[in-house]
Amino acid sequence: MPGEAQSARFEAIVLPHLDGAYNLARWLVRNGTDAEDLVQEACLRAWKGFAGFRGTDGRSWLLAIVRNTCYSWLRGNRRNELAVEFNEDLHSEGPAVPEPERLLSERASREALEKALEELPAEFREAIVLRELEGLSYKEISDVAGVPVGTVMSRLARARARLQRCLAPPTPKEA
Repeated sequence: MPGEAQSARFEAIVLPHLDGAYNLARWLVRNGTDAEDLVQEACLRAWKGFAGFRGTDGRSWLLAIVRNTCYSWLRGNRRNELAVEFNEDLHSEGPAVPEPERLLSERASREALEKALEELPAEFREAIVLRELEGLSYKEISDVAGVPVGTVMSRLARARARLQRCLAPPTPKEA
């Protein structure tokens, strides 16, 4: 019964990663209900293409399908959320500042962090979610997003810088 064997293999390789798939979708589309629908659609796509899957790590493979499903949905429903504006202040290196992880753990409440994440452009939000919340390596993120590792590093640096600015306590104004 090859169908049952394939079904069991799919369950073993793909289904353990549904929480991560939902987490990525939720942060990309910013809506839990839409994220559930998109993960379900991604799982159907994964099932249809599973016969051609030759790897053993289903996480990166599933997350790539979820990512592509979400971006397709965003292009059709919320095109404006995919745009990344260029702001010289935000995209150029500034003075050295404390690590974002320390800032997040010491100063930011969960609500402030969620709000700051929501305000990131989709590609930066995606990189942060995959690295910091899902624990993927730069190479894994590169595979999921279909971009070079250098682009992943750049997106993470820019996302962290934006989060840091959003979450840093205000500095006293000089008189």
